[in-house]
Amino acid sequence: MFIQLAAGRSNRQTNVTNQVEFSYPPLMPAEGHDSPLLPEEWRYLPFLALPDGAHNFQEDTVFFHLPPLSEDRKCVYGVSCYRQIEAKALKVRQADVTRETVQKSVCVLSRVPLYGLLQAKLQLITHAYFEEKDFSQISILKELYDHMNGSLRGSALEGSQVYLGLSPRDLILHFGHKILILFKLILLEKKVLFYVSPVNRLVGALMTVLSLFPGMVEHGLVDSSHYRPKSSASEDPTLVESVSGAEAFVSVSATDIPAAAGAAEGSDRLLKPPSRGSPESSESDWETLDPGVLEEGPKEAGEGKEAEPADAFDPEPGTPITVQPQPAGGQGGVVQGLVSGLEEDQYGLPLPIFTKGYLCLPYMALQQHHLLSDVAVRGFVAGATNILFRQQRHLSDAVVEVEEAGVHIQDPELRKAVSLTTADLRFADYLVKHVTENRDDVFLDGTGWEGGDEWIRAQFTLYLHSLLSSALQQDNERLLADYGVPFVTAWKITHNYRVWFGNKHPAMAAITPGHPFQGQYSVADVKLRLSHSVQNSERGKKFGNAMMTTSRSMVQTGKAVGQSVGGALTSAKSAMSSWFSTLAPPVAVTAAEPPEPAAEVQPMN
Repeated sequence: MFIQLAAGRSNRQTNVTNQVEFSYPPLMPAEGHDSPLLPEEWRYLPFLALPDGAHNFQEDTVFFHLPPLSEDRKCVYGVSCYRQIEAKALKVRQADVTRETVQKSVCVLSRVPLYGLLQAKLQLITHAYFEEKDFSQISILKELYDHMNGSLRGSALEGSQVYLGLSPRDLILHFGHKILILFKLILLEKKVLFYVSPVNRLVGALMTVLSLFPGMVEHGLVDSSHYRPKSSASEDPTLVESVSGAEAFVSVSATDIPAAAGAAEGSDRLLKPPSRGSPESSESDWETLDPGVLEEGPKEAGEGKEAEPADAFDPEPGTPITVQPQPAGGQGGVVQGLVSGLEEDQYGLPLPIFTKGYLCLPYMALQQHHLLSDVAVRGFVAGATNILFRQQRHLSDAVVEVEEAGVHIQDPELRKAVSLTTADLRFADYLVKHVTENRDDVFLDGTGWEGGDEWIRAQFTLYLHSLLSSALQQDNERLLADYGVPFVTAWKITHNYRVWFGNKHPAMAAITPGHPFQGQYSVADVKLRLSHSVQNSERGKKFGNAMMTTSRSMVQTGKAVGQSVGGALTSAKSAMSSWFSTLAPPVAVTAAEPPEPAAEVQPMN
């Protein structure tokens, strides 16, 4: 179903609520009403389709999720494109346009998560709709509805369409090693809040992280939006009626707060996205590290046979582990999970993370703030542009500052659980190095398989497959230690692990257990750990800033050089000493008396 939304602003009017202006086909019967009615479960739709602060941007796009209305209880995926125009530029100025600028949103609601594809088409239609300069001309919206449903029906939806506009390559360039920390946070089903403005950057970063989980975007979000609006006591069955038919355009109008929204939901005749082939490793470079002590692992989910240990050898430093895409016929289709209720591949993926009250809300309106503390919500991965969300950090386990590429975690135990092990750092560094190769060459940048978006997703598929395979082995403490003992301990009590481990997945027998980057500790690992600590600790950042100040001072001339360098070196020395003091216990040192100028310096006893 598709929707068009519109909102106007006036300098004289205040205190005006948002409402749906037009829906094609109607969302609900609206006899006796000037505007279409919204189901109670979708009361936040106008605020989602035209986000907070929209008036600060000429145009933008937002992704959001709505609770299901139909009996199949599946998430409704929304994509909204909004723009603003000066009221004096309109050819036909309607009576509700009372402000100097008019903001309107064209919104699409779908049963399939084609965020990027819908966004691309929606931006073109929104531009054409505004170029009419007459918002009563809704025929173009109906034409879009017919075109979109006609083009999607009967054609196979491939992974490339599902991931259009979601680039993990850009995300790794921005977040670096921290991308794996985000991956682990979601595996642990924590309350993760993404924050940045504008909203398109927010939803793009959040959905790109989720695209690293194999099958998650295609099949893993169907139960991710089961919530009820605040103070919603209505149990009227008419509110649970599905938007039948199959398609709709909606226009929403609001005249005070910049908000406007509409929605429409695709029918069951719309094709569902197919499963994506899971790449497998073409090379196996495995090695066992000296492990820590891990709690007794569960018995293998097979027939009780002990898996043969992987061959161990000492690989050369920097030996790449290449993951090639698996042929389409190798993976097989997806089946309905007996416990998870999700469509799963032969490896039991996607993991049932966004189920049983764990929400995925790419964008949250301020009116949805209560969901952060709702007792029925056990966790969430949500995005927000309003600073009030960021200020109330106690309601989230982790706050992701997208602009600064920062991941802020208050709980020290959680920080320990998601901290990267040596093998994790090797894996993350391997990704970063391949992504950054050929960046300076405009002809090669992003064109190869290695370092590209699909290659990155293949690496995370290998990482997750290896983790799951390791969890199935008997006496698996040594295998799981490379993922982090605190992490594995916390992961084993999550809902997604228990559901996955409670089912048999025969295809996992073909996956080699153990961390993809396990191996003996080396000097290169020490350098990598040091670099990671400098970049991510507060004292390390101060040290880096002091060194940058020193570097800038060195290029100055005259007496200013000597003065600036002296001060900068003193700052760098102080910051570095303070930072290194956290790496080792302090040692008591007795200060020596300064020697006399003419005396010979004697070594201290």
